[in-house]
Amino acid sequence: MDNKKYIERIKNLREDHDYTQEYVANYLGTSQTMYARYERGANELPIRHLLSLCKLYHVSSDYILGLSNKL
Repeated sequence: MDNKKYIERIKNLREDHDYTQEYVANYLGTSQTMYARYERGANELPIRHLLSLCKLYHVSSDYILGLSNKL
């Protein structure tokens, strides 16, 4: 997995949907601080959060992980 692609994609998806880090963190059931760490690459995104982000943004996990460019 290309970590840089993954970090870019979760940040870009959030910004494209005009969501704040706090909104996404609340959706995931985590703190804004922890979510910010995911976007910086300081912490790995748990699989349960990856799946939740796929549902929130209506994209595949392959897209978020950088394995596909198809939304």
